[in-house]
Amino acid sequence: MDEQINEIIKKEIDNNEICLFMKGTPDAPQCGFSMAVSNMLKILDVKFKSVNVLENEKLRQGIKEFSDWPTIPQLYIKQEFIGGCDIIKEMFENGELKNFLDSKGINYKK
Repeated sequence: MDEQINEIIKKEIDNNEICLFMKGTPDAPQCGFSMAVSNMLKILDVKFKSVNVLENEKLRQGIKEFSDWPTIPQLYIKQEFIGGCDIIKEMFENGELKNFLDSKGINYKK
């Protein structure tokens, strides 16, 4: 992977408690899966940083290599890779995501 891309990814993950690599933006998602994860975070009313991977093809491929995960979106909470849409949706629906946020000391809408 391109070292510059690797540094960009690490910087975003390290500098933001919650970082979502997605296609598009929360206000204009370019993929249903990205929209779903973004909406779940909005419902929980947590502050998160979104990174639009469509703005840079190297970034789009680089995040897949960085996490060793083949799909986008990808969610990181406190520098920990959580997963993609299916995993986040399951965690959201069964309350596991709220428990995880609690364990990390992140405030959300209860």
